[in-house]
Amino acid sequence: MKILHLDSNHPLMIKELTTLGFDNTEDFTSTKAEVEAKIHHYDGVIIRSRFKIDKAFLDHATRLKFISRVGAGLENIDVDYAQKKGIQLYNAPEGNRNAVSEHALGMLLSLFNKLRTAHDEVVNGQWRREENRGHELEGKTLGIIGYGNTGKAFAKKLSGFEVEVLCYDILENLGDANAKQVSLKELKAKAEVISLHTPQTLKTLGMVDAKFIESMSKPFWLINTARGKSVVTEDLVDGLKSGKILGAGLDVLEYEKTSFEDLFSKEKDIPKAFRFLIDAPNVVLSPHVAGWTFESHIKLAQTIVDKIHLDFKVD
Repeated sequence: MKILHLDSNHPLMIKELTTLGFDNTEDFTSTKAEVEAKIHHYDGVIIRSRFKIDKAFLDHATRLKFISRVGAGLENIDVDYAQKKGIQLYNAPEGNRNAVSEHALGMLLSLFNKLRTAHDEVVNGQWRREENRGHELEGKTLGIIGYGNTGKAFAKKLSGFEVEVLCYDILENLGDANAKQVSLKELKAKAEVISLHTPQTLKTLGMVDAKFIESMSKPFWLINTARGKSVVTEDLVDGLKSGKILGAGLDVLEYEKTSFEDLFSKEKDIPKAFRFLIDAPNVVLSPHVAGWTFESHIKLAQTIVDKIHLDFKVD
């Protein structure tokens, strides 16, 4: 079986797939049109987020048996059409769930303890203790929206902090010893922290908007390590200005390109809302790296190898 690798990944992926008997080709530079012209030669594709695998691409892939995405989501793949064509789809949320949960916790603790402003002030010779008085997690109620791999991992991390953890998901009976599953209405009524762990779907696009923010019973902190387009940035900024949102930790932004590789090519393209986030003392930003640790780099690759090998054993 011939596999086309469209993004670079950990070397163990090529090494193990080769050992298992697969024929691997790497192509990290060809245009989408150039890949479409040769994809009919391949049984499998492994991609991160380089471009969208849409209907046109899949129509060219007459031999394709599987597509593997080295990441948690599948939003850059036309899932319905691929499944209609009998193509097996793999992703690897198991590979970076721990990394994402640790990053979410780090962002939350940073916000609670004002580490961004405290650091900047100390290195600039300011010693402002009262202004940097923080909050403790103990006794707080945290709401997790999306209780799959990363949501469960985050709840597990919180289990030692003596907090109440609530979770909401469109699927039923997902609650466990680390989080009580409740309705979205109850979560909004009780939560003092909201952490998003949802995939990008039509239901989650723009999910945290002005209406959502206003419907929260208490002022709250927001953590988003899921997908940037789940939060309407302008509404988030309004919430920060009004005090309805106490602080935000954002590893993802709605302005990200499909490849997740950058934001704006020109200074003039930067929106006012993003400029506000850059300057806000109660906002912590990172460049979509929550699931991008040295350890998850290995785990993601190994997860994909294991899933391919399970279904496609080469003689």
